[in-house]
Parts: sequence; C-alpha cells; structure tokens
Amino acid sequence: MSFVLFLFLAHLGIGISGSLLLVSQQAGVKFFRFNAGLAAILLLLALAVRPGPLVSTVDQRIALLSLIVSTGLMIVYWLSAGRVFGSRFRTALLSAAFIAGMTTLVAQALGWSTLQTGPSAALITMASFVSSAALLGGSCTAMILGHWYLVLPSMDVSLLQRVVRFQIGSTLIRLIVVGVVVALAFDNWQSPRGAGFDRYILSVESVFFWQRALFGLVGPLGLSYLIWETARIRATQSATGILYVDFFTVIVGEVLAKYLLISQRVPL
Repeated sequence: MSFVLFLFLAHLGIGISGSLLLVSQQAGVKFFRFNAGLAAILLLLALAVRPGPLVSTVDQRIALLSLIVSTGLMIVYWLSAGRVFGSRFRTALLSAAFIAGMTTLVAQALGWSTLQTGPSAALITMASFVSSAALLGGSCTAMILGHWYLVLPSMDVSLLQRVVRFQIGSTLIRLIVVGVVVALAFDNWQSPRGAGFDRYILSVESVFFWQRALFGLVGPLGLSYLIWETARIRATQSATGILYVDFFTVIVGEVLAKYLLISQRVPL
C-alpha cells in the first residue's frame, strides 16, 4: 500500500505543477502560492512514504532524483511567489518543475515495466502514468480555480473554461489509454494466479477493476459534460460544486488504478 500511496501523491503533485501553466496570472498571487504549496507538500509526502525499490535500476534512481528536483523547484516557487524573483521567473520555474516531473513519470514507467513482460509494457505504463498525472492535476486545479471565484469574483470566466477544457481532454485521453490497456490485456496478460484477462474480469477478484472503471472513468466522463455546460454559461459556483464531486471520483479511480498496477501488474 505504501507504493500505491507514493505513486498517487507523486502523480497528483506533478499534475498540479503542470496544470498551473494553464492558468493566467489574473488568478492572483495567492492562488499560485496556495497551489504551489499544495503541490510541494504532496511531493514531499510522496518522498516521505516512498518504499524501498522492488528492483534497483538506473531508471528508478533517475525517477527519485528528478522527483527531488521537481519538489525543490516547487518549494522555491512557493517561497518566491509574489516577489520580484517569483514573478519574473514564474513560467521558467513552473516549466522546469513540470519537466522534472515528466522525467519522473517516464523513469517510473521504465523502471516498473522491467517487472512486466511484453515489448509494449514500457510505452503502455508511460502513457498510463502521464495521463493519470494530467487527469489528477487538471481536476484538482480546476476545482480550486472554480472556488477561487469566491475570492476574486472579478476574474474572467475564460480562466475556468480553459482549465475545464484541459480537464475534459485529460479525462478523454485517460479513457482511451485505459481502453488500449484493456484491449491489449485480453491478448497477452495473465493475473498473478495465472488466469487470463477474460476470466479475471468475470471473477470476484475483478471488483476493484469495475470500481476503478465506474468511479475513475464513467463518473468523470459524465460529470465532464455537466462541468462544461455550467462553465459555458458562466455559472462558476455550480461548476465548482460539480468539480468537487468530479475530483473525488478521480481520486477513487486513480488510487484503485495504482492498486491494480501493484496487485495485478496491469497499468490501468
């Protein structure tokens, strides 16, 4: 479970750091300081609960180093937000933190794929990790930005609409990635007990798979339509309420996805 928590916290923190690049400075210094602090705390917690490596590889060492760099850059940005240094180098700091975070995701995927079989394992796991971070970060940032209209009612609604578009896009990409993983699993995947995927999804053990699909994919997909419609008519409070529910379903789905990765060796 420590590995599940580590992956979830790391992917959420990296996703937030990347999604902040989509938000205009009109959101205000306090918005960026809050989110940068949140991302930094999540990444620090990920480092704190990081379990020992299952297999000592160069990829895992690179993943750890780049995660430390990303965490450090987010702390620097949090400390400098609102000051001359932070304002002048805002984009550079966030971009560098995001690049380091992406390096972490790629290295994690390469390191984890060494424990799996099949030539496409690395690419599948990489796509799963990147889309997971995008969905988690986009959902969290959209939810907080929607709430921020209570702090700054004069903000242009286009700021929320832009992040909501990213959140919807990341939901669709995540759905496609999981669909590809499931399709490939029918051909060459076996559960740790030896059953094929066609038998697994009809067994009692698949309860977490179906919960992952319901809460993490079907739920956010349906809520995305409601979020877009309320954002389109500038109903920011209604959109924020739906975003709270959406973020909760995304959390449940992505935690279960990490659990299935560890327990069943399938990067959902």
